[in-house]
Amino acid sequence: MCDKFIVNSHLVILKKPYLEAILDGQKTMESRFGRTRREPFGRVFAGDRLFLKLSSGPVCATAAVAAVKNFENLTPEKIKALKEQYNRYIFGSNTYWVSRVDCKFGLLVWLKEIEPIEPVRINKKDWRAWVVLSGKENFGLGS
Repeated sequence: MCDKFIVNSHLVILKKPYLEAILDGQKTMESRFGRTRREPFGRVFAGDRLFLKLSSGPVCATAAVAAVKNFENLTPEKIKALKEQYNRYIFGSNTYWVSRVDCKFGLLVWLKEIEPIEPVRINKKDWRAWVVLSGKENFGLGS
């Protein structure tokens, strides 16, 4: 079974400055790093649909995935190289990058077709910052 053809919608939780930068067209790439291999690593593909949600707020925009790069076996040196190459698109603060230095997995997602939508409140109460939507778990957003 290939998830690429089954799962194509994602809920992406963003802090206010990052969401605003996306909506302003300044931030054109979303990054996620982790110490372990977990969603969304390996589950995001070009053409997928993203629902952008303000942290502790509503879903207020959609975007499409233009391209994706997954990284494994990251080291502090590789994280530094990613920062140097891509931070102008990511808008990560120094604090952000310092907190990612010991991550082993990474994901870069290029954004396109960013569209503000009428804010939609959803009932999400867990701490996940990225949810691959499915028929069972879609928060009423569709899948």
